[in-house]
Amino acid sequence: MAEKIIMLAQQRSAAPAIPAILEAPTGLLSDTLARPLHDLRISVTDRCNFRCVYCMPKAVFDNDYQYLPHTSLLSFEEITRLARTFIAHGVEKIRLTGGEPLLRKNIEKLVGMLAELKTVSGKPLDLTLTTNASLLARKAQSLKDAGLQRVTVSLDAIDNTIFQRMNDVDFAVEDVLNGIEVAHQVGLGPIKINMVVKGGMNDQEILPMARHFRNTPYILRFIEYMDVGASNGWKMDEVVPSAEVVRRIGAEMPLEAIGANYTGETAARWRYTDGGGEIGVISSVTQAFCSDCSRARLSTEGKLYTCLFATGGHDLRALLREGRSDEEISTVLAHLWRARGDRYSELRTSNTDGLRRANKVEMSYIGG
Repeated sequence: MAEKIIMLAQQRSAAPAIPAILEAPTGLLSDTLARPLHDLRISVTDRCNFRCVYCMPKAVFDNDYQYLPHTSLLSFEEITRLARTFIAHGVEKIRLTGGEPLLRKNIEKLVGMLAELKTVSGKPLDLTLTTNASLLARKAQSLKDAGLQRVTVSLDAIDNTIFQRMNDVDFAVEDVLNGIEVAHQVGLGPIKINMVVKGGMNDQEILPMARHFRNTPYILRFIEYMDVGASNGWKMDEVVPSAEVVRRIGAEMPLEAIGANYTGETAARWRYTDGGGEIGVISSVTQAFCSDCSRARLSTEGKLYTCLFATGGHDLRALLREGRSDEEISTVLAHLWRARGDRYSELRTSNTDGLRRANKVEMSYIGG
């Protein structure tokens, strides 16, 4: 399996064809289902110092695993140039991800370059980053100084033994909590805490996590264990439905539903009726939200993926390194998004077994 994943990540494809008629971006791009291009997630590295069982299990990502050479990665200048093109088509939010993005050397420089960009309406870009927090305490201040606005932290248990079993590298919960606190102190907020719930492994941590983060400045979100990639041995019976998560928490700490912050928000929001804050649930397996998905993903080596569950991407790096103009690249992007019809999670809900594919791209390659 490891060889198959390596081949998928490193295989190069032909550059997308340049349309005969070039066009200027209008900031109002939509796909075949009338979904706009609003969010861009950029993976800055395929490396991570955790070996989480649902993302980069040791059985696959071992000492012999072949990561991408540095020359294959998009440079900061290339990332910024592509980001500018996406923004011209309507993107207002960029999330830096990985792998573990804080492992990318001088990541603060990229943050600073992206922070200078403005949306079509002239507003500051919503610039955020997802991290396992292993390096967050050390880098929080420099990230804030560079222009990062907030962070999302992955934390799958509050019990140290369970958390270390999940990350599989013996990284301690207290170090993650310290990173979160430092990030809060420097103003990287509001901070969201993401917990992937895998039945039989950490679902007993749902209530302890809720108790710990209730009455804090942080927003805890529970994510259904998803069938991303091919390395995690995903099984439907290991999915704990979000409705069950809400039921368990609400039985002890009453909840009420609240509206979304914006169209296309992935998390359904709930708040404690006593004013103790809010939680979110991300139900990509049991309650697909494909119908208003406005997210594009740019891989570590510059491939555009129009769905988290995609089997292939479009090689934008090739266009950059062929010396194509901004207008040519912008036109290619417009054509690719207009042709987008992805709705894997909706189809999977009604035909789970029929849609399992061994060559789906790995989460560590395009980010969550």
